[in-house]
Amino acid sequence: MKRKVIIIFIICLIFILVIMLYILNIIPHKKYSNSDFGIKNYVSNIDKDGDGIDDQTDILNNVREYINTKPKYKSKYYITGYPNDEYGVCTDVVAFGLKNAGYDLMELVNSYIINNKEKYNIEKVDKNIDFRRVRNLDVYFKNNSISLTTDLSKIDEWQAGDIIVFKNHIGIISDKRNKRGIPFIIHHANPIQLNYEEDILEFFSSDYIIGHYRIS
Repeated sequence: MKRKVIIIFIICLIFILVIMLYILNIIPHKKYSNSDFGIKNYVSNIDKDGDGIDDQTDILNNVREYINTKPKYKSKYYITGYPNDEYGVCTDVVAFGLKNAGYDLMELVNSYIINNKEKYNIEKVDKNIDFRRVRNLDVYFKNNSISLTTDLSKIDEWQAGDIIVFKNHIGIISDKRNKRGIPFIIHHANPIQLNYEEDILEFFSSDYIIGHYRIS
C-alpha cells in the first residue's frame, strides 16, 4: 500500500512539474498562424523608412532581429539613450523595433513630453531615459497611434507588429498563435527568461493589459 502511495505521489509530482514547465514556456508550445484561423494578415499602407517593407511587417522583422542578439536583462542608464551593449529591458524591444522602421522613439517621446507636460508626471525631462519607461510609452502611444481592443477573445483584432502594454511591462505581438488563436508575445521581462517569444497572455488577468496599439 505504501509503495502505491509513493508511486501515485511521484506521478502527481511529475504531472505538476510538466504543467509548470509548460506554463513557463520551457516546454515549447505548438504554434499556429493567422491562416489557421482564417484571419487576414494586416499590412500597413505606410512605409515610414522607405525600405520597401510596410511598417507593420518592418516592426516585426526588426524586433526579431533584436531578440536574435539575445540581449541580457539589466536596467541601466545610457547617455546614448538606446542601449549600446548586450543589455536591455522590455521597452528596448519596442524601441529598436520601431527605430529601424523609421520611428525614433527617443526623439518622438521627448518632443511629445515637452509639448504635453500636463499628460506626464515628470519632474525633470530626460531624453535619454524617458522613452524607456512603460508609463511614458503608454501615454505616447495612446495619443499618437491607433488604440485597439484589449479583449483577447477578439483574436482577429490582434496582429503581428502591434504593441501591447501591461501595467508595468510592454511587448510586441508575434505572428504566432496558440491553439485558441491567442497571439504569442515577443518581450523581455527578467534576467531568467529563457525565450523572448512566449505564449503567456492567457495567464494574465484581463485588467493587467492596459493598452493595445498599432502604429499609424
